[in-house]
Amino acid sequence: MSLELAYALITPHSLLKSRTGGILSRLIARTGLDFVAARMFAPSAALAEAYAAQLPSPDDPQEPAIQQLFQDYVRRHLSPEPATGRRKRVMMLVFQGENAVRKLREVVGFFAPHRYAGQTIRDTYGDLVMDDSGRVRYFEPAVLIPVSQEQAKNHLKLWARFSDSDGGLLTDVIEYPPGETPERTLVLLKPDNFRFPTGRPGNVIDFFSRTGLFIIAIKVHRMSVAQAVEFYGPVREVLRTKLKGVVGARARAALEKELGFALPASTEAALGDLLGPLYGENQFENIVRFMSGRAPSECAPELWDQPGTEKCIALVYEGANAVAKIRDVLGPTDPSKAPPGSIRREFGSNVMVNAAHASDSPENAQREMRIVKPEENQFRQLVEHAYGPIS
Repeated sequence: MSLELAYALITPHSLLKSRTGGILSRLIARTGLDFVAARMFAPSAALAEAYAAQLPSPDDPQEPAIQQLFQDYVRRHLSPEPATGRRKRVMMLVFQGENAVRKLREVVGFFAPHRYAGQTIRDTYGDLVMDDSGRVRYFEPAVLIPVSQEQAKNHLKLWARFSDSDGGLLTDVIEYPPGETPERTLVLLKPDNFRFPTGRPGNVIDFFSRTGLFIIAIKVHRMSVAQAVEFYGPVREVLRTKLKGVVGARARAALEKELGFALPASTEAALGDLLGPLYGENQFENIVRFMSGRAPSECAPELWDQPGTEKCIALVYEGANAVAKIRDVLGPTDPSKAPPGSIRREFGSNVMVNAAHASDSPENAQREMRIVKPEENQFRQLVEHAYGPIS
């Protein structure tokens, strides 16, 4: 069976209601598919209309009246606001695997009048409310998906065609109160969340939703060795110097045990000066290996700029005091010192395997975003690799 691409488009309402994490958890954990790409979009009227026109399909198990609801929904809720022209956010998630479209359909679910259950994403996050006469009072699909492999191909090519003009790092999509100045901050969901398909990535995003901030960029990122070295460069010298005391004490204790006699205190300082930088450099190598899959000393120069083997999700959050709010929910670097209810307390293992990274200042957020490039259009690259050039 050949691998298929399929997508799930999280609607503006689901994003606004912070349902993103719960939806992503189910999509990853229950489909078992490989999560290969993601991109934020602020659809233009042209994209929304073209997408709506492609929605009806003879392969859709939902009756024509339901398909019409989807068309009407896209035209109304994905198009820019009529009065202001402000565009709305949607999140495109792309999955790959055998029978990808069918597996997504099973997890997302479908709509039928008077069908009530709790198994699927639409059962939980979507709504189709009808009155006694059968007239639709409220409709919210939560997620939009293709119903066939051919439709997935056509839809992905359509969104790829608009992916530069309508997608990436979104600007001017959130209206703030007068006098409120938003910040942007970068979050990386680290590789320990992707060892095998689980709901952890979505669960971590769900924790971040408590901040009330807005996601304005998302990217599935495989950090290169060069990127990891630059990204974590500021901690390199800190590791080489701050660990001298710890390393010196451990080395002195080990030598005293091995040699059978006590060493003077001055030896401990000397051992720290000698071994501390070496130990710090080894720790830095471990960080780069953890984030990219390769340590600098083990990587051939021609591979330094190649995408690594480890997967992350890069997210940009926007809002008032974004840096402080995100770091408060994340918790301290050491999970054992993180308070209950923080991400690192819930999902972290140690100071390196600690679920997520977040920028510690607006200035560092800008520096880190320049390295990770959350606006980079890997979505289009993936679609063109699968289906050929997009005209």
